[in-house]
Amino acid sequence: MKIGIIFAAAAALALSACSSYGGNDSYRSSSYNNAPTNCYDCGVVQRIESYTGEQRRTSGAGAVAGALIGGALGNQVGSGDGKKAATVAGAVAGGFAGNAIEKNMDKTWHEVTVRMNDGRTVVLSQDDLNGVREGSRVIIRNGRAQLN
Repeated sequence: MKIGIIFAAAAALALSACSSYGGNDSYRSSSYNNAPTNCYDCGVVQRIESYTGEQRRTSGAGAVAGALIGGALGNQVGSGDGKKAATVAGAVAGGFAGNAIEKNMDKTWHEVTVRMNDGRTVVLSQDDLNGVREGSRVIIRNGRAQLN
């Protein structure tokens, strides 16, 4: 019985891989540089400003790493309830310290101003440009401007 179910599932997967998209290709048609004409997330880069220095926001990685290290160190102190309290205190202190260290790292980031196809203006902050320049046609994915 189990073999029949496995065979049926494998057959369904194999057949679904052979299906093709039957929709229209108007989304893929372009009037300029292979850019979709009705793309809501597409636009042209108007301005790029680069900054170096203290970050305004952190990723949280410093806080997590600091909390893990602080918790591990706090766990080495005392016994019983004192050990638990030291672990929690170490994790909290480590989290604050890790976040402060990450925030104070000198880093370069770019603010990219994009004029969207529908007339909106969007300003994005990203660490790298990956070839994006002023005048580039871009699509915004995951809060980042990427070449289109």
